[in-house]
Amino acid sequence: MDPHAGSPTHTPAQVPTHTPASTPTPTDVNTHSHLIPAPRTTRHGATPTRLTPRTTLHTAPGTEALAPLLRGTIGAATGLALAEGGGGDQGHGGGDGGDADRVVLRLEPGLPGGPEAYRLSTDRTLHNAAALIEGATPAGVFRGIQTLRQLLGPEAFRRAPIAAGQDWALPGVTIEDSPRFGWRGLMLDVARHFMPKDGVLRYLDLIAAHKLNVFHFHLTDDQGWRIEIKRYPRLTEVGSWRSRTKWGHRASPLWDEKPHGGYYTQDDIREIVAYAAERHIRVVPEIDLPGHSQAAIAAYPELGNTDVIDTASLSVWDTWGVNPNVLAPTDNTLRFYEGVLEEVLDLFPEDVSPFIHIGGDECPKEQWQKSDIAQDRIRELGLAGENELQSWIIRHFDTWLSARGRRLIGWDEILEGGLAPGAAVSSWRGYGAGIAAAEAGHDVVMCPEQYVYLDHRQAAGAEEPVPIGFVRTLEDVYRFEPVPPQLGPEAAAHVLGTQANAWTEVMENQSRVDYQVFPRLAAFAEVAWSALPAPAERDFADFERRMAAHYKRLDALGVDYRPPAGPLPWQQRPGVVGRPIEGAPPNR
Repeated sequence: MDPHAGSPTHTPAQVPTHTPASTPTPTDVNTHSHLIPAPRTTRHGATPTRLTPRTTLHTAPGTEALAPLLRGTIGAATGLALAEGGGGDQGHGGGDGGDADRVVLRLEPGLPGGPEAYRLSTDRTLHNAAALIEGATPAGVFRGIQTLRQLLGPEAFRRAPIAAGQDWALPGVTIEDSPRFGWRGLMLDVARHFMPKDGVLRYLDLIAAHKLNVFHFHLTDDQGWRIEIKRYPRLTEVGSWRSRTKWGHRASPLWDEKPHGGYYTQDDIREIVAYAAERHIRVVPEIDLPGHSQAAIAAYPELGNTDVIDTASLSVWDTWGVNPNVLAPTDNTLRFYEGVLEEVLDLFPEDVSPFIHIGGDECPKEQWQKSDIAQDRIRELGLAGENELQSWIIRHFDTWLSARGRRLIGWDEILEGGLAPGAAVSSWRGYGAGIAAAEAGHDVVMCPEQYVYLDHRQAAGAEEPVPIGFVRTLEDVYRFEPVPPQLGPEAAAHVLGTQANAWTEVMENQSRVDYQVFPRLAAFAEVAWSALPAPAERDFADFERRMAAHYKRLDALGVDYRPPAGPLPWQQRPGVVGRPIEGAPPNR
């Protein structure tokens, strides 16, 4: 999933002096012009309103579960108690009566734009409330709460108030909004470098604040197995730890000699899934097979091609790249992974995780070519070769998952050798596979590495830490178009949406992940949510203007983003080899 090529070529870049930008006071009423993602429509009223220590929170039936989330974010940051004020079934009519000092949440199923549509109004000439948030579903109300938070200014993104007892101004506006795509995701690779549970929960909050709704959880790979499977305890006892780690790209001569690892207990997973569900985020767990599986083979050597190599000598892989040690196509392997997936399905309920990702990418076939066991299976099944053997494995798990009410999704290599009709494709090697899949009637998530792989470098300068891949600037991401223009309407309808991917080979901690993901995730979020014009016609200057306010929100959230002028001294990794690719990425 990360076949970077090229040789390092650097040009000097300025090293800025950066401190967190100052935040506007709560009396700033122009925040509606700084919203990210940009809403579909905004109508300006005549009079601003405000939240005060007397403001109450009214929740209509179906929105009650959102009250603690609103109090835990906006309430915590402002210091406002937002005490329960009733059922929230009022709110129509003008004036400024006794009940006007309140926030009202309610459902409005007729809102156009799908289940995440919302209408947020702070115009008191239209209703008897300081703020009225209506959603087509609770998910829509939740998206509206994120907009309300932005309207209150960057200080509303802190975890505690820095000045108590004050009023918080809101512009008098009515915003009607809904997303372009139903799949707006971030893939976080915790297999290459483990991210502790608190960091994952933090990223779910960051995803929610940007109106993304899919968290692709890359849990297993050659370099680590991160999820507890009770019937196979060695997956975490052995597979979750490696003795050392390549420092930098795989061509680097440097090593971090400390053991690295960690995993999530089943209770950790349940907590993460519940936390995501509260924020109306779907979770897509990924259990990689038949390639990217050395950590599993190190734990259970019988899973590998034992007639070709001494699998008992394998350990969890300590470097990067495409690993030749793949799963054996045996009944034992199938039964083993069915056992894994039975526990995965229990941990990731269908309402939160309708899709299960099985990887399917970068599976070298050399061991199968040399394996009598694999060749016997090819002959037994009447297959044309090793590609069809991989397709047979993928189809097996597609059938297995379908029988349990789930849908299989995999990287675009699963198209090779034929794909089961119900399977979906993560198109990562460019647009080509996604186009082919959509035209063949398969659902597609567009995530081409040349455009939305956030491990790719953000500038060409020598100060860029561990430079990987193409230069993908904030503007480049903002001009990414998920739906290729050559797709006709019927095929385009199979594009479920898009996601950005953060592979962590060269991201050893949360700070490095922040640097690579932000601010580009803000641009990606607008691409995924907003109804933007064609890429060349997008107003990047206006987006940059709005980003000036958004950097202040990221400061309040404690995000270690890449400053616009370049990396800070402590964000650099001098002397650590990367592998940049020069020139523009291919448009394929």
